[in-house]
Amino acid sequence: MQMKPFASRDLPFVLVLVFFVLIGLSSVTPAHGADSIGFRTFSLPATENGRALEVAVWYPADSASETSLAGDSPIFIGLPVGPQAHPAPGRRPLVVISHGYGGNWANQMWLARELVLLGYVVAAPNHPGTTSRDMHAPAAAALWERPRDISHAIDALTTAPAWSGMIDPDRIAVIGHSLGGWTALEVAGGRFDPDRFTRDCRRHGVLAACRIYEAIGAGRDAASNAALGQSRLDTRVKAVVSMDLGFARSFDPASLAAVTAPVLVIAAGPHTTDMPATLESQHLAAELPAATTRYVQIKDAAHFSFLPECKPGAAAMLQSGPPDKRSLCLDGGGRQRAAIHEQVVDTVRRFLSEILRG
Repeated sequence: MQMKPFASRDLPFVLVLVFFVLIGLSSVTPAHGADSIGFRTFSLPATENGRALEVAVWYPADSASETSLAGDSPIFIGLPVGPQAHPAPGRRPLVVISHGYGGNWANQMWLARELVLLGYVVAAPNHPGTTSRDMHAPAAAALWERPRDISHAIDALTTAPAWSGMIDPDRIAVIGHSLGGWTALEVAGGRFDPDRFTRDCRRHGVLAACRIYEAIGAGRDAASNAALGQSRLDTRVKAVVSMDLGFARSFDPASLAAVTAPVLVIAAGPHTTDMPATLESQHLAAELPAATTRYVQIKDAAHFSFLPECKPGAAAMLQSGPPDKRSLCLDGGGRQRAAIHEQVVDTVRRFLSEILRG
């Protein structure tokens, strides 16, 4: 399949989110109206193939139903869904979304909701150790568990009776934001090279990825390096979308060159200094096969433009908080976040419809 790349330039990158902002994201509160989007969360027990996970799922419902507001918080606007709504008949493509460092399953609910309206089933796990209510360093250091989380969730969704009837196992995609973008590329076959990344960080220590890698204690012993260096390829995944990812320079170039799943790389504009596109998203796109890679830069998007819309007054409220949290509601100074989301949705829609049509 021949695919043409889009425009390219720089992007910023920040991998950290704030707990007190996100603490309300998993709440569900009453709302009015009706919708055809079903919503459920479920827990996966730990197995030898994966650790315990909390997973949210959005899916087409068979009729309009009473809705509740999910993902609402003091900062971010929640969206209406139909908790426990009966699913619409038929098998549909599955999209699994991986959140960024310190985020959770609600971070890209705006995208999940639009994809469901287009006929997809969308799932998003919380990654232990790097999710808003679980930021424990030992689990965070085990970065290799993140792609395993994705495969663990796919296992459950394609085999459990409650879900398997909804999903076409031959049409599966993974989307990731920030550290989630790195996770998605790992699932596609990108292989972490700890030695290469350590050497690279000596030259590019300004990168946020290098600072976070050191802070969480990843790759500090031989066993961790061995686990990091293993391939986490899941051949069930047929398409990958990366949104403003980090850790792009951690991949072994040969592993990226061998990726067979088509990849859409979306970058934000030049609004931070610790992740220029030439060292992250643009670098990633250049290492992937040209014929199956698309690269898009949204110049008026910032790293956090891929989070939910903010409530009125939220940006001002954050300015009195810690400096590294003040940009959660700031975009690139052009369009409103809602308009940026519309562009992302349209770009992802066109990409997935081409790859997963069936």
